[in-house]
Amino acid sequence: MAHPDAATSHSAPMSPEEFRTGTLRGSEGFFCVGQNQAGRWWLLDEEGRPFFCRAVHGVRAAAVPVDESVGGRAASAGPYAPDEHPSTRLRKWGFNALGVGGDGAAQADGFAFIASVDFCRMSGVIQAPGVRLPDVFAPEWPARAAARAFEVCAPAMMNRALIGWVADDLPGWAPPAASGGARPSLLQSCLSLEPNFAAYHAAWEFVLALHGGRIDTLARAWGVAVTNKEVVREWTRVEQAIATRGYGRDDAQWSREFARRYFTGTAAAIRAADPNHLVLGCRFGRRVDESVRAECVYPAVDVALLDTSAVPALAAGATGPVLAGDFGWAGAGAVDAPARGRGGRKLTTVEWMLRQGRAALERMARHPAVVGYVWRQWLDEPGEQPPFARGLVHVNGTEAREHTELLTAFNARAESLRRAPVRPIKESSVFSG
Repeated sequence: MAHPDAATSHSAPMSPEEFRTGTLRGSEGFFCVGQNQAGRWWLLDEEGRPFFCRAVHGVRAAAVPVDESVGGRAASAGPYAPDEHPSTRLRKWGFNALGVGGDGAAQADGFAFIASVDFCRMSGVIQAPGVRLPDVFAPEWPARAAARAFEVCAPAMMNRALIGWVADDLPGWAPPAASGGARPSLLQSCLSLEPNFAAYHAAWEFVLALHGGRIDTLARAWGVAVTNKEVVREWTRVEQAIATRGYGRDDAQWSREFARRYFTGTAAAIRAADPNHLVLGCRFGRRVDESVRAECVYPAVDVALLDTSAVPALAAGATGPVLAGDFGWAGAGAVDAPARGRGGRKLTTVEWMLRQGRAALERMARHPAVVGYVWRQWLDEPGEQPPFARGLVHVNGTEAREHTELLTAFNARAESLRRAPVRPIKESSVFSG
């Protein structure tokens, strides 16, 4: 049986003996993941063949048609020309999967895909600036989560093209207090909820238990003038963040407990409704604190879908597989690319950005824990302007060649890079030089 590190692009299925004992996750006949004897993690497709995921979030069929009367593109929506259909473009650019957030238009064309359960669409969700999460402390949370998962996941249980489930597409975890952000962190937001939220009572019980049950002791530990609960609520109302070191320690502990309940609860609900597919955590969409990422791990999560800014935390001690999500050139900014090109010519900002991106992609493909990546978005966001827009398709329907040409070249050799001998991983970032 062919070993994935020496396989062709049409790899033969792998045998269980080629994996390290106890590392296989998933059900036979569906997408699985395991760590081979060389120490490299691999996704395996439904036929058991090595699969390096190359996906895009938000793929959709809506487009802008050609309007010859104005010599270009009209502003009204319409169908793509045949050579501009998402499926055609994805294949031309070397992608083999769909991320979340799209309209499902390309699923019928044989692409593997990731799906979202969207637990945040249930009732009882915490909504605050930077925060959008289910109230995982509510007594009814397990039953609500189970009902939501059964509604969404059970119908897809036998779909062999489905890679796995994310619990939510872009929930809000709030910036940690340690980041010095201007907005209140998760703990402060929960301390400021209305009393009908279980998370409000749980948060106050949590912090008071850490400080002898007294608010005056808590205030001294935090270094802020908290005299009663309403003071914290008023600060949150005007978005005055508590950012002291003492508070930050409590915020990190609370965030980790919240994340533990979220990831274990959503995973249990998903697996009860669909035991065949992998659990991928959630689509963070941006960097979150280590206290949250620390709970986005096995056994709650089979493959962690991490924003690329979190991938630098991976080192030789990585304990599980990672799918690098929301990849973009901005996320590759840590690469110290040279300021000059051939002949000593100074690189433009765009050239430097793309060189950084190419280096980041190659390092990512070689990392033994990374089983693929997901480009952050299909279409440019409103107001974005090329060449710094982030979509693969511009708002007028044209191809973003500043991205697609480099990605096409990388995707064509991604599996060869992946099969290269495993190198020792330093404590530095997968994106660093």
